[in-house]
Amino acid sequence: MVKETELYPPVKAYLEAQGYEVKAEVAGADVVAQRGSEAVVIVELKTRFSLALFHQGVARLAVSDVVYLAVPRQTGRMFQKALAENVKLARRLGLGLLTVRLKDGFVEAHCDPGPYAPRISKPRKARLLREFARRVGDPNTGGTQGGIVTAYRQDALNCAAYLAREGPSKGAVVKAATGVERATTIMRDDHYGWFERVETGVYALTPKGAEGLTAYKLGGGDGP
Repeated sequence: MVKETELYPPVKAYLEAQGYEVKAEVAGADVVAQRGSEAVVIVELKTRFSLALFHQGVARLAVSDVVYLAVPRQTGRMFQKALAENVKLARRLGLGLLTVRLKDGFVEAHCDPGPYAPRISKPRKARLLREFARRVGDPNTGGTQGGIVTAYRQDALNCAAYLAREGPSKGAVVKAATGVERATTIMRDDHYGWFERVETGVYALTPKGAEGLTAYKLGGGDGP
């Protein structure tokens, strides 16, 4: 099992190569480095990513604006995903993040400490607002695991409920009766397996569609 002490020599060498004087375990900080009159650099060492590591890093910001977190570099997709997510978190907290490849002592800085202003993704913001506007009512519970009712699913449920009541129908008729503008497209694409085309432009509800209505508590006797 990797020990925190194994991270210290590579991190010390990394900082010394940049002209810092480095000392370990100073006033509770794992690593402290100083170069001339510059701000003190603090590095907190941990054997893996954890909330405790970020708590320590944030606490050290009361002492210095230049605080790094350091963890062993691992291989595999899970670590790469964790690394990417934790780099984002470190940036938002104003922390730097280092990884240490223990087999050869290679230290890599993935982000440096400093103020961070997140950039708004206009496409993602527009998608969120569009979904919010199209969704009818509030059909979900915050923190729901799976089975989310999106605006698209609401439209599909309305089409399915109409077919359950009226039987096979043309897309244009379903659109007019339910107010679902994309009724024909939804039934044609059939992402949920709820619809089947029985003849040109005419769609019927499948057994799976009937199950969907039951699962989402929207039976054929209810209005769309």
